[in-house]
Amino acid sequence: MFKIKNLLAPVLFFIPQLFFAQYTDVINSNRPGETMSAYSVGKSVIQGELGFYGIKEKHDLLDYDASGLGTDFTLRYGAFLEQLEFIFDVQYQMSNYDTPYTSYKKNNFKQTVLGAKYLIYDPYKNYKREVNIYSYKANRNFQWRELIPAVSVFAGANFVGANNPYYFSPDGAVSPKVSLITQNILGGGSWVFVTNIIADYIGTDYPSYGYVLTLTHGFNDKWSGFVENQGYKSDFYSDSIIRGGAAYLLSSNMQVDASISTNFKNTPSVLYGGVGVSWRYDGWYKDKVIEAKNKDRAKKNPDNEKSVDYQEKERRRKAKYE
Repeated sequence: MFKIKNLLAPVLFFIPQLFFAQYTDVINSNRPGETMSAYSVGKSVIQGELGFYGIKEKHDLLDYDASGLGTDFTLRYGAFLEQLEFIFDVQYQMSNYDTPYTSYKKNNFKQTVLGAKYLIYDPYKNYKREVNIYSYKANRNFQWRELIPAVSVFAGANFVGANNPYYFSPDGAVSPKVSLITQNILGGGSWVFVTNIIADYIGTDYPSYGYVLTLTHGFNDKWSGFVENQGYKSDFYSDSIIRGGAAYLLSSNMQVDASISTNFKNTPSVLYGGVGVSWRYDGWYKDKVIEAKNKDRAKKNPDNEKSVDYQEKERRRKAKYE
């Protein structure tokens, strides 16, 4: 099935795989947006998504300026079921803070999440759109089915070590994180709209609730771009972020990306940009596909299950004329 974290692998390339499996012909990465797509990478497929970013903050009320660098890494693996994906997501940031009276640093993990995502509904399962070989436009016309989203759920845990300066408590904690994910494929596949509704740090003193909305467009078989709005709210910190960026497909299994983000307030104002790369290994998946096809051929032709003695067949042929 069509599986893109959304995002950013050229969407047009995914259409041929739309109706067969979670796996797609080209990599579908969640980078550089923040949404998680409804579809998995595919059973037995392993995928890594790595990024580096710089950030600047300015807080008018607390009167500080901050700048920093960070890295984020996501490891995704499809296992057991075509609809199931395991996810490990980690983010580390180093920041310098300057006030009129002092300077200090924050260096630690901003996020460490381990969990699993499961596709519970796919509107394209057992469905194949008829292709009009005479009209490109007809194949891109609006279909009512496009309004029905694929739906997934994510459940995992957020791990925070003790004395983490990015966390609201000096004590370490493990807390649940859950997400509801929807994904619509629009315009015959050239547009993708993904929503995430998120509850994080559940059961702590400062639970956080948020959303991410991402719209991605494939311009051609190499380039795609996206716009995104992310909001989150808790008693500890609330904000609304807008984000935009693009990705370029280097090969069927690798893409690079860049993005920039900002907010609309000054407590603090935030500006950050980043670049990244996504890579997948799908050799195990392709081996399984070849094995399955060979088994299917063997079932259709029982002779394929045993070795063929061509000399014996030739002797039998000649014996008919003797």
